[in-house]
Amino acid sequence: MTAEYFKDYFSDNSAGYRKYRPAYPDSFFEYLAIIAPSSAAAWDCATGSGQAARKLARHFSKVIATDASIRQISNAVPDENVYYQVARAENSPIHSSAVDLITIAQALHWLDAKPFFAEAKRVLKPKGILAVWSYNLLSVTPQLDDIIERFYKQTVGPYWPPERRLVEEGYQNISFPFTRIVSPDFSMTAEWSLEELLGYIATWSAVKVYRDETGNNPLDALKKELGAHWGEPCRRYQVSWPLSVFIGKNDG
Repeated sequence: MTAEYFKDYFSDNSAGYRKYRPAYPDSFFEYLAIIAPSSAAAWDCATGSGQAARKLARHFSKVIATDASIRQISNAVPDENVYYQVARAENSPIHSSAVDLITIAQALHWLDAKPFFAEAKRVLKPKGILAVWSYNLLSVTPQLDDIIERFYKQTVGPYWPPERRLVEEGYQNISFPFTRIVSPDFSMTAEWSLEELLGYIATWSAVKVYRDETGNNPLDALKKELGAHWGEPCRRYQVSWPLSVFIGKNDG
């Protein structure tokens, strides 16, 4: 692993990240497999615990899954077609013109975009595909959404790193040096209890920073407020997140 510094908000809760981060829709990966030039190899960059990598493995013979965090890779779920490595996105161990598809899920804002895009062009095959996506606030019910939005903006709002703004903008203000492909709309959904929802919110980078700087857990008050409107704690609600997707082709 390179000794270069990277912003790491997730290693301390890598097990929670693995357990509570929502799953991307199968239809999205089916679509990516269709538009990729072949199904030989894919690279899932900043893989975290491998949520996207394992879904790619259903469609590609080999998936290289990298993350700069040793803990994230240590908590990744094994798959016979997924090859996990600790590596920076801007300087991967992958051979040139080696992969048909590169994916980066909810992580582009943590990278140095210009050198990453150069690295992506290097390792992609001609006509290879780069797929980048993000998701912002979830939606449950109007009443619960108001509570979560207030927590997001007011309680932990000052503790979000500046990179979060890029997610809120759906990456629309990042210059992508690839030929744009307009994709269908995709969304994530989950059926969650109150405990699962709070487990997911606990993975937010702003929650970690809040705890580190104040010594308090902001989820204690949030649990009480949500619980007052949730009903039985075991009750399950449908939770949804629209995906902001950029897909580009390596024509250069």
